[in-house]
Amino acid sequence: MVQQLIPPEIKPEIIYPDSDGNPMSDNTKQYEWIVKIKENLEILFAPNDDVFIAGDLLWYPVEGSVKTRQAPDVMVVFGRPKGDRGSYKQWQENNIPPQVVFEILSPGNTTKEMAKKILFYQRYGVEEYYIYNPDTIELTGFILEQECLEAIEDINNWVSPRLDIRFKLTADNLEIYYPHGGKFLTSVELNQRAEKEYQRAEQEQQRAEQEKQRAEQEQQRAEQEKERAEQEKQRADQEHKNYQDLLAKLAAKGIDLNNL
Repeated sequence: MVQQLIPPEIKPEIIYPDSDGNPMSDNTKQYEWIVKIKENLEILFAPNDDVFIAGDLLWYPVEGSVKTRQAPDVMVVFGRPKGDRGSYKQWQENNIPPQVVFEILSPGNTTKEMAKKILFYQRYGVEEYYIYNPDTIELTGFILEQECLEAIEDINNWVSPRLDIRFKLTADNLEIYYPHGGKFLTSVELNQRAEKEYQRAEQEQQRAEQEKQRAEQEQQRAEQEKERAEQEKQRADQEHKNYQDLLAKLAAKGIDLNNL
């Protein structure tokens, strides 16, 4: 009797899509804020190789669950290396969830949708969650306390415990400040600042060149004065020598100029 071996069951590979089919933003204002926050955080943590920052990247917190996912407008993960990713699969990232998440509201966001998001972020370990509405200039923040995301009562001038950045609400805008006090800027503002710095550096270099030229001219004048002084001294010495020679010649002939 021949025993037939039953091949082991092969589990189908699970595909985790890199896109949920939704646009990154609904309008230009929302997009600009997403880029502004994401890029300035990239600048802030550029020296830190173990801080990963992404915008509109799908986050899968549970292996095997394709539908359990969110795509925060901006997310920050401490303890994970920088680099390209098609999506953030948490089980492949030492099971470290994003600690800080930003959402920029647009007219298309619904209350039900945002309620689902806060429950999702709370369940899967987000420590800080910030929601900004650029149309109404309203900032809402939540911080994890005893496994619950609790609303921050006074968000104005609030400093993020994880990011060490400060949020300031004005009459017509939200301002975000670096730990050293500089303000988050758009790419255009950053370029304008860089251009001004370049122009100042050019002007300083030109002034330095002009100072160098003036110093060289002063040195040349000083050298010319020294040469003239040496020539005057040589002429004076020569005239004195000629006078002494004349006196000696006259004296040899018995002529004393002092007795004339």
